[in-house]
Amino acid sequence: MRYEKVCLESFGYELPEHAVTSLSLEKRLAPIYEELNLNYGRLEMLTGIRERRFWDDEITPSQASMRAAEKAINESGINKDDIGCLLHTSVSRDFLEPATATVVHDSLGLPPAATIFDISNACLGFINGMVTLANMIELGQVKAGIVVGCENSKRLVDTTIDKLLKDRDITRSKLKLAFATLTLGSGAVAAVLTHSSLSRCGHRLLGGVTRAASEHNSLCRIEADASYLDLEELPDMRTDYEGILKNGLRLAPVTWEAIKKELDWNASDVDRFFTHQVSASHSKLLFQALGLDVAKDFTTLEYLGNVGSVSLPITMAIGAEQRRLSTGDRVAALGIGSGLVCLMLGLEW
Repeated sequence: MRYEKVCLESFGYELPEHAVTSLSLEKRLAPIYEELNLNYGRLEMLTGIRERRFWDDEITPSQASMRAAEKAINESGINKDDIGCLLHTSVSRDFLEPATATVVHDSLGLPPAATIFDISNACLGFINGMVTLANMIELGQVKAGIVVGCENSKRLVDTTIDKLLKDRDITRSKLKLAFATLTLGSGAVAAVLTHSSLSRCGHRLLGGVTRAASEHNSLCRIEADASYLDLEELPDMRTDYEGILKNGLRLAPVTWEAIKKELDWNASDVDRFFTHQVSASHSKLLFQALGLDVAKDFTTLEYLGNVGSVSLPITMAIGAEQRRLSTGDRVAALGIGSGLVCLMLGLEW
């Protein structure tokens, strides 16, 4: 994928008010910790996550997405009449049908001629949406569009804790398998992409590559196709963390070599990296596997946790807000999702 006419014009993001510490989650598991003779603090120690955030129960994915999208549109200065596409790209959604994108589109008052639909691809959904919209802009189908997503992990975490507490044969191994779910956090983010002729900032999306190792699709599963408003079918997530890590660290270098070739980059050419954040140890091993300078990484993992499909873009939004990017910087977005699928993008700021 190569782009000549696409700019990443602006971000907008929304965070839940309530921070939930790793220690507070462990204390909910007190009977298990006592039975297995475990020390508190192991969740933060193993993952590097001090806290994450959860939405209040009444906040739907579309509501948080709409707030983030309004911020992104206002920041961009783009007239809503020029927005020809809206893509909602998270795992979390209001219901199975219709697309959550329709609710956000209606709430924002976007043109009736705009293309609107949902994209879901685990933790890659948002940057898959960026690629889809970029293709439309490059082809001249739309002048500008918006990608938006919101993840709400509270029900997944609550279900996991409840299941663990009810397990009469709980073991350290079973608890370890649940730790990946306990890393999850919540948040919403949106990005406005435009044709270069409309751009005021000139942050160019250069291109990217994708690679798949779909033989590993069983390593992370949420079996129930449950929506936010479905209170009868509670989601239950199971993750082979070690399997994801091992095979992800095989797939990522292949993808990295491909994007360097596609964009004619060397690792030293990149000024800033943004990644899908799972844990501190995972990030360290990823940078080691790719031979990259970890000092060029920017993280929000410590206080946001793993925010699923919005992890990478919300971290990039915060990095841009904190002025961690300068004009002319080369930026690499390194995404990977269960499945396994890897997608990496290059930008020039």
